[in-house]
Amino acid sequence: LDYFTYIPVHGAPEAAAVVFAALAVILVVQSINTMAARWVYILVGTAIAESLGYVFRAICIDHASLGLFICMNLFLLLPPNALALFNYKAIGEVVRKSGIRSHRFWLRPRFIVWFYFASDIFSFLLQSTGASMTAQEDTADTGKWICIGGLAIQLAFLTSFSGIIIAVMRNPLYTVDKSPRDEDSRSAKRRVMMIMVVTTALLYVRSVYRLIEFIDGYGGKIYSAEWAFWVFDTVAILGMFLVYILFVIVAYFPR
Repeated sequence: LDYFTYIPVHGAPEAAAVVFAALAVILVVQSINTMAARWVYILVGTAIAESLGYVFRAICIDHASLGLFICMNLFLLLPPNALALFNYKAIGEVVRKSGIRSHRFWLRPRFIVWFYFASDIFSFLLQSTGASMTAQEDTADTGKWICIGGLAIQLAFLTSFSGIIIAVMRNPLYTVDKSPRDEDSRSAKRRVMMIMVVTTALLYVRSVYRLIEFIDGYGGKIYSAEWAFWVFDTVAILGMFLVYILFVIVAYFPR
């Protein structure tokens, strides 16, 4: 329990592990039924990683060790980076399939995918390095600031990405092929853009929380408030998955 600096609640990590595992299964079924592109399985992998993170958290409550605690941190801190990557790729595909040659370089599909992919990988590497260092006393402070840097970079790119979402959403030339659930391509685009806006906003909330948590420091008021973790991390990420699943995002990106 010294690793947590508080007494974690029992039952919740186990329930979260089961929920995210179930979401992974649902996403696999949806992806198969809609013959979705392979890259949408990013969502499946992320749900599995989240589930494993909560498995490690459940184990750490009664059998904490440095290795298990590091694994828990890595599996709960890093997977949302993959959700950001999914959104980057989704918008890039909308732009690519629309066939519009924009004079704005930041609206070119290759730029959207590779520029934000690179930023996501860089942020991922910083956060993974920092997270692995924070569990050890002699490197905790350095790891904290490395994590802060990674999260700040993620927030900066999420902010700029929001501008691209708005630009694509407002331009009627960018279209989305309708799924069986849609009346026409316009309603399909509204649905996809709504999914992008809501999930990006939830990811932004989660990233702000994590940034504040690291700035406050290990054992600080934010870190020690377990309810904040469940609300601003677990519920935010769960909300993203529910939006993806309820509106069947994978149906808009077939092979």
